[in-house]
Order: sequence, then C-alpha cells, then structure tokens
Amino acid sequence: MRERTVEVAAQVAADYFQSYSVVGLLAVVGVLFVGVAFGAGHLLRPVVPTPEKLLTYECGVDPVGEGWAHTQVRYYVYAFLYVIFAVDSIFLFPWATVFAAPGYGAATLVEMFIFLGFLAVGLLYAYKKGVLTWT
Repeated sequence: MRERTVEVAAQVAADYFQSYSVVGLLAVVGVLFVGVAFGAGHLLRPVVPTPEKLLTYECGVDPVGEGWAHTQVRYYVYAFLYVIFAVDSIFLFPWATVFAAPGYGAATLVEMFIFLGFLAVGLLYAYKKGVLTWT
C-alpha cells in the first residue's frame, strides 16, 4: 500500500514539474529569440555616425535651446488615476463571473467591497489633496 502511495505521489510530482518545464522552455526560447533578434540587428545595421545623426531630433523640428523642459506633475497624476480605475474595471469582469457561480456569492461580494473600499479611500485622498482640481 505504501509503495502505491509513493508511486502516485511521484507521478503527480512528475506531471506537475513537466507542466512547469514547458513554461520554462517557452521562456528560454522567448529570451533566446529576443537576444538573437537584437544581436542580428547589431551586426547588420550600418554604423556611420555623422553630426546630423547625433543631434536631438523630434517631430522633424530642429532643436532650439536646451533640452530641459518643465512638465506638470498633474498629468502624471491623472494618468496614474486612469491606470488605477482601468485595473479596477479589469477586476470587475472576472469577479462578476465568479459571483454568479454557486457557493462563491457572499465571499466574493465581501472581497469586492473591500477592494472598492480601498479604491474609494485612494480617490478620497486624491480629492482631499486637491489633485483632481484642474487649474
């Protein structure tokens, strides 16, 4: 009986690690593919540095003045808030499918309210700090 249990456990472990070995092999192939692509690009590209190529270039306009420009932080804050609510919407759709499954209703409802509560606290904090006012 004990030998049979050991055999079953060994087979389960082998199947488990075999599935991860496929993922690991795929990751190695992906890294090799990217490395070969970058290496081939480095070997095949022409390297002829000229003063015109070394200039800062943006949108076809010759650079004037220095390369330092001030950027308003509020744009980054709005982008950050957008990412937060985009992630929120990404989590809402799978939650809705699990919520409909039998036996998961109450637990998933409580978890989602906790998640939405954290987001509401973050939004309230941003509002109190005056981040959401456009001046």
